[in-house]
Parts: sequence; structure tokens; C-alpha cells
Amino acid sequence: MPLVPSYIQNLANYVPGKPIDEVQRETGISEVIKLASNENSLGPSPRALAAMKQAMEKIHRYPDANGYVLRKKLAEKYNVKIDNVVLGAGSEGIMSTIIRTFLLTDDEIISAQNSFIGFRVLANTSGKKIHWVPMNNYRYDLQALAEQINDYTKLIYIANPDNPMGTYITRQEFDAFYQHVPERVLIILDEAYFEFAQSTHNYPDSMTYRYDNVITLRTFSKAYGLAGARIGYGFAHEKLIGNLLKVKVPFEPSYLAQVAGYAALDDTAFLNKTIALNKSGMDYMMEEMENLNIHFVPSITNFITTVWESENKALSITKRLLEKGVIVRHLTPFGWNNCIRVSIGLKEENRRFITAISEIL
Repeated sequence: MPLVPSYIQNLANYVPGKPIDEVQRETGISEVIKLASNENSLGPSPRALAAMKQAMEKIHRYPDANGYVLRKKLAEKYNVKIDNVVLGAGSEGIMSTIIRTFLLTDDEIISAQNSFIGFRVLANTSGKKIHWVPMNNYRYDLQALAEQINDYTKLIYIANPDNPMGTYITRQEFDAFYQHVPERVLIILDEAYFEFAQSTHNYPDSMTYRYDNVITLRTFSKAYGLAGARIGYGFAHEKLIGNLLKVKVPFEPSYLAQVAGYAALDDTAFLNKTIALNKSGMDYMMEEMENLNIHFVPSITNFITTVWESENKALSITKRLLEKGVIVRHLTPFGWNNCIRVSIGLKEENRRFITAISEIL
């Protein structure tokens, strides 16, 4: 019997976007901008930052393992009971707990091929049979997903909006899809980019679909600027949450992360500023890309994915942008070899990207 299971041995290492200091060392360029990881270019929520600084003196204590204070606040904000709320180290932390809690030996998973790489890694580490369904025009093909449902199906994962494409399924599409899903099958609706997508008129806010087998996941990483704190949350039926709480890692998220999340929920001014900056930046980037005849996928997130004629072209552009001190995300790890994802940054960062790509082209 092998020491390491074959499904672990066959995994490829996750390769994140390069950090700014690494690019500075490699290129010698001091002014480097990072538009690779869908982070909040405004930085963290000021209220969250202030709360963390004030809480530093208490980090010799373990955090509340149940996250009572933050869970209660989230329950009040979204008009649910505290028993409907779970916390995790980012939404990926909760995904991992879901997989460990609910999947039995013969259970199977369904999701879209080349969607969020974080879920793909977690699913592959489970050793379960997974049906990866190809996307259709860079979107989840819900009809094709529904056709894969069988007697062994236990978990369906949908990122809405999707990362890395920024596309989404509509309210009508989800309604039609849900009719094919048995009650015994769990649906994860990953809404990491909810704050940017919520104003889209036919976007299905899953908090209006409080079905017993739907688990909503959201995060403080994007709109609230707390990616480094690793704090996410989820909503589901109290029986599902109760079992997740039995399995989740003790004392996760950290004390500082819980404090930051609690304060961020009150930072309405920062959230509104983030959403407004993202909208203006997205409008600018799309207009300039159209002027440059760059093919891109329309997005309702805080990033935009460009499509090139070949993998070599995408690699070349990524490399040449890096040489100009602009970090973007070549999407080969996601399975989109000819695509580059670009986060929406500050006004001057967006302009610098457009200037650099114009010079390259």
C-alpha cells in the first residue's frame, strides 16, 4: 500500500500570482503594480484595520472557537439565525470542511471544468469521482451539469460569478437547474464576488434561495480588502451548519480575522467606495480594450479576462508586462492557456496597464 494516495501524488502544485517584492527583485523595477489576484486596490477596510490594531494586545488568547460575535452580526445582517452561519479561513476553508463533513465513500462531485482552481484542488484531494463539465462560451453549462446527476451525486459546486471568467448564471437559469437536483444533493453557491455582482438585474442572490440543500459562501477577501486575514462565511440550513461546526478546524478563523470581519461589516463608506471605483475602472478598461481590439469576456466582478489567439501570445504578453512592472495572471493553471486575467486597480494602475499593453501591441 503506497504511503501517499495516487490522487494526491497526481496533484499539481498550486502556483499563485507573483508577489510584488519578488518581481521587484527579478526586474529591478521599484514601481511594480499587481493586477493578478483580484485584491482590493484600495487596501483593507479602515474600520477593520483600526479594529485589528486595537485587538493586537489580545492575540495571546485563543479566539472564540464558535465565532459567536461575528456569526451573530452576520445573522442579523442577513436576517437568518446564528445557527445558519458558519465561519472559515476564507471560503476555501469552508469548502474543505464541507467536503470532509458530507462526502461518503462512493459519493461523487459535479462542477464546471476550468472554474475556480481552489475548489478543483480541494475536490481532487478528496479522492472522489468528479464530473468536470466543460464550460459553454466561458459560462457554466447548467444543463450539462444537470445531465451528470446520478444516484451517487452528493455535491455540486457553482461559482457565481465565476472565477476566472467573471461570467454568471442568471436567476432563471438557476431556477430551471434546481428542478433537476434531488434534495439529497448539496449545492455550493460560491459568491465571493457578490458585492460587485449584486446590482446586476438578473443575478440570483442565493440568500433569496434558502433551500435546505443550498450552501451560500461569501468572503471578506475582495470587497472588504481582507484577503490577507483569511476570513470567509457561509449560510445554510441549521442541520448542515451544525455538522460543519463539529468538523471545522478549531479556532478558525483567527482572532484578528474575526475582529476585522466584524468591523468591516460596519464600513459602509469603504464598501461603497470600493464598488464605485471598481465600476468606473471596469468601464475604463473595457472601453480601452475595445479601442485596442483586445478580446475580453464581459465580467460582473472586480477583474476582466482577456482572450488571445494562442498560449504563446498570452505567455509573451504576460512576460512583457512583467518586464514593465505590471503583474497579471496567465490562466494556464486554470486550464485557459490562451487567457490573461487582469484585476481592476486604482485609476492610475489601470492607466498604467493600458499604456503598457498598448506599447506591447
